[in-house]
Amino acid sequence: MASNKAARDGEKIWKTNIDKVNAELVTLTYGTMVAQLCSDFNNKYSEVNKQLDKMGYNIGMRLIEDFFAKSGAQRCSNFRETAETISKIGFKMFLNITPTVANWSADNKSFSLIFDENPLADFVELPNDGHAQDELWFSNIFCGILRGALEMVQMQVEAHYISDILRGNDTTELRVTLLRYMEDEMPPDDE
Repeated sequence: MASNKAARDGEKIWKTNIDKVNAELVTLTYGTMVAQLCSDFNNKYSEVNKQLDKMGYNIGMRLIEDFFAKSGAQRCSNFRETAETISKIGFKMFLNITPTVANWSADNKSFSLIFDENPLADFVELPNDGHAQDELWFSNIFCGILRGALEMVQMQVEAHYISDILRGNDTTELRVTLLRYMEDEMPPDDE
């Protein structure tokens, strides 16, 4: 199956082609950045979520090049294959995790990534201010990364969290919906 091949490819790439960084360093650095954003925006968590998404979008637009260079992956033939590649190669390659692809919509344009582990959320407790538990999506940078990376391969998607263990939910679930396939667009006045 393509899913098993993707899992094998992801594992091989993680072991051979990736420079590794200490996971605790990444976790603590990301946590410090989120804490600073919370401070900068006076705990207006909707704005913090937007900033994390925006940062992720910019990262994703550049990360896709690294993904293709190191993975040798080819363009996916459909959105299901894209989901498996994101889960089993992309997340494995960059974070050494493999979220589960689940909850496909009937039209195959929407799926969920279920995280059994999230290295960005290790050692994290949300602020106990009566708002963070309901408003802050701590790992919202992942939504932006997916949007930016997929846009670079002509897929406009929406990505948002449904639930997060940090908010007291049983699971961490990120929902990805394909809005449209984008055409290669020429800049204005170019022929």
